[in-house]
Amino acid sequence: MTPQTFTGRAAFSQLSAEGLVWAAGQGCQALHAWDASFVDWPWSDANVLAALTAWARQGRQLHLLAWQYDDIVRQHPRFVRWRRDFAHCVTARMVEPDLKLEGAPESLLLAASPDAAFSLRLLDRHLWRGELSLEVGQRRRWLDWFDAAAQRSCESFAPTTLGL
Repeated sequence: MTPQTFTGRAAFSQLSAEGLVWAAGQGCQALHAWDASFVDWPWSDANVLAALTAWARQGRQLHLLAWQYDDIVRQHPRFVRWRRDFAHCVTARMVEPDLKLEGAPESLLLAASPDAAFSLRLLDRHLWRGELSLEVGQRRRWLDWFDAAAQRSCESFAPTTLGL
């Protein structure tokens, strides 16, 4: 992965898929992802799911933070099934849409290994502009933002649903 700016929905999808596969391959202990709904993420991509499956071990965590998960349930049934099977390593939290998230990017993916770190930010969803940074300080700053937002959230996107 190389630091870069990007433009376009396809570039965002490709970089987020590459980032998830890279993080899984590096054995990152924690992945942090933020989006309003995650509908535009490559959660159904076979390579992403295979990498996440290989990555999902004891002590690893995928932290998801969103305004809602209804769209991901409709658009990414493979990921929903993966989330059910690997519930032990996924936390999904919901932030109320009216909560003011100062400086929030449109989408965010953070990961760090012992040797490297990256942050992928989508800054403008209309023009699909964003940046990929490999700076540890940049990742740390966005991780602080993520943690602050997560503190004002509640559990959501249950791994299973009970039917009556």
